[in-house]
Amino acid sequence: MYASTPAAADARHAIRLGARAGYAARGVVYLLVGLLVLWSCTKGGAATPGSEDALVQLSNQPFGTTMLWLVCAGLAAFALWRLVQALRDPDGHGSEPKGLALRGALLASALVHAVLAWSAATIAQGLSADSSQGWTSKLLQESWGRWLLGAIAVAVIIAGLAHMVKGWKAGFMKYFDIGRAQLGALYNVCRFGLVARGVVFVIIGGLLLQTALRYRQEADGGLRGAFQFILEQPYGVPLLALVGLGMLAFSVYSFVEAKHRRIHVR
Repeated sequence: MYASTPAAADARHAIRLGARAGYAARGVVYLLVGLLVLWSCTKGGAATPGSEDALVQLSNQPFGTTMLWLVCAGLAAFALWRLVQALRDPDGHGSEPKGLALRGALLASALVHAVLAWSAATIAQGLSADSSQGWTSKLLQESWGRWLLGAIAVAVIIAGLAHMVKGWKAGFMKYFDIGRAQLGALYNVCRFGLVARGVVFVIIGGLLLQTALRYRQEADGGLRGAFQFILEQPYGVPLLALVGLGMLAFSVYSFVEAKHRRIHVR
């Protein structure tokens, strides 16, 4: 049951605003990532980008530092919203194995976006923040790090598979306050974006799992690592270009979600 005190109502309103700001901030990051991937493809796949590269590009724009701090705040709010989703279960995933797996993926998402918010804050201060390799190396230096990294890898894979299913079956529509007809062409753009991001997440999770199993501390388990993996496959550049378009489509989905997602706060 929802609390009815003014303070509780204000807290719920703040969480809703933070969640919407977070979806929008995520959209900005993936918009830049998609553009950087497509630019990389015009150079034959040279210098495949990561999320930190997108943040650096944002910081180089007019008023870039201000925009970067806004994105940082949005990503931090999104991490908090993911934590609320994982712990309070406002979307009703439940406590059955499937529901717990999805909530675990949301918890992993909270961690990922908290790290990304930290990277944005670091870059905004003019410092280097290539975190994709550093955090895995630090984990593997701990006796329990291998197991935690493996758990994170499994959660990321589950999140990727959930994205693919949600995109293929258009399961996201049940969370929207807008119908398919009103979405128009954006309906299939959202589906494509979710499937593309799901594929990338499954690759990232696989790379992280390989890192945990083999103690490959030099491995890159972030977006850059996933894009490099795709590039190394047959027809790598066209495949990477398709994924780049998928990242742009996912940014569109994030912006649509920022505006039209129903956000329940218990």
